Amino acid sequence: MSITYKKPTLHDIPAMQQLVAPEIESGVILHRSNDEIATNIRSYFLALDGEKLVGFVALHIHSPILAELRSMIVDTGYRGQNIGSSLVQNACDEGRRLGLKEVLALTYQQRFFERLGFYEIPKESIPEHKIWADCIKCKHFPVCNEVSLIKTL
Repeated sequence: MSITYKKPTLHDIPAMQQLVAPEIESGVILHRSNDEIATNIRSYFLALDGEKLVGFVALHIHSPILAELRSMIVDTGYRGQNIGSSLVQNACDEGRRLGLKEVLALTYQQRFFERLGFYEIPKESIPEHKIWADCIKCKHFPVCNEVSLIKTL
């Protein structure tokens, strides 16, 4: 197995949707339409095993200071192989290159992100436009048990 990381093209969207579908169905990840992914395609990073898509994450910029990791997924058969860590690292490296100061994650996987240098923050400190733009689309809203974490770059 040789995992490579790259930026996607619009042709990758069907494979991305297929990989993330089970996590959307279970309510762990928010649904993003093909058009929404296409509009934000430059924010994604892919992990590939040969030609097979095995993971991805998006770095969504909220302000000149803050970005958020979104829609992070690793194929169940590839978990535990540091692919998720590498995706987060790629996104954080780009955030640093762009001049961001912080990266936010809303997640059910608190320990994973803490191992990568994130620390918990109160949800109330997240920008309101983030909460209302995404959280109201979630099947768990308004009763949410995701944890808010942030990392200083």
